Amino acid sequence: MSETVEAPDLATDLTARLPELRGKMKAGAVLADFTWFRVGGPAEVLFSPADESDLAYFMANMPTDIPVTIIGLGSNLLVRDGGIGGVVIRLGRGFGDVIVEPNSRLRSGAAVPDVKVARAAADAGIAGLSFYRGIPGCVGGALRMNGGAHGRETCEVVAEARAVDRHGKVHVLPVAELHYAYRHCGAPEDLIFTEALFQGAPGESAAILAEMDDIAAYREQAQPIKSRTGGSTFKNPPGNKAWQLIDAAGCRGLRVGGAHVSEMHCNFLINEGEATGADIEDLGEMVRARVKAHSGIELEWEIKRLGVSR
Repeated sequence: MSETVEAPDLATDLTARLPELRGKMKAGAVLADFTWFRVGGPAEVLFSPADESDLAYFMANMPTDIPVTIIGLGSNLLVRDGGIGGVVIRLGRGFGDVIVEPNSRLRSGAAVPDVKVARAAADAGIAGLSFYRGIPGCVGGALRMNGGAHGRETCEVVAEARAVDRHGKVHVLPVAELHYAYRHCGAPEDLIFTEALFQGAPGESAAILAEMDDIAAYREQAQPIKSRTGGSTFKNPPGNKAWQLIDAAGCRGLRVGGAHVSEMHCNFLINEGEATGADIEDLGEMVRARVKAHSGIELEWEIKRLGVSR
């Protein structure tokens, strides 16, 4: 994104082109406000659709040459300092419902925080979803990345997902069509997830809540959850744990600018308050290089890096 980004022109053009739009559109929105790292440049245009039909209308009538980027709660996201061109879509209240259905099922909008899914399931006596207490993102991110924690993954509990494609068509996809693998969803990249239907099992609320308390206690004891961090930085390579490889390569506490590798859990990168997006990404690449030199293993980023450098 150059210094002469015509954000107001794009926003004005889209507003004129889409007279029935009900959602909110903002030019030049500061994306650092939406990421847990608290870094990153602006969105050329940030759009928050009112609901699924508003999103479908927007996608159906927007020129296909304008790039579209989807962000969620920003917990697993690094936005580069130059920001993101085109339209950034962030789902909000219109995608925030959680509905308990018969047969231990729970339907959730894509903007619902994972922890809220876990709590709603516990309150309804639905077992099997408590692991979402340990994932700091939202349902849309869990669907797109096959989010998991504590030995369970999204692919084990999702029955189907709803999504809107680049042309505004709504799809209902059974789990088999999501083509899940470790931290990966094989559904088309242009699909914007709007809702998930989870399948749990009958359970006792007290036992489920106790399990969630254990997960929360583990996170507080083992992870720097009160810091400006993006969560687990790198995927675990087959047969290995990323944090062990990072530690063995001497990277615990490593620093670049205002960013450092957490001493508590070295698969977490921390913004001490003055880090740039470049500091964090450079630190991550330095860690990858040192791990490769030490072990021969090439770590793969789990955190999504979006946008352009300044």
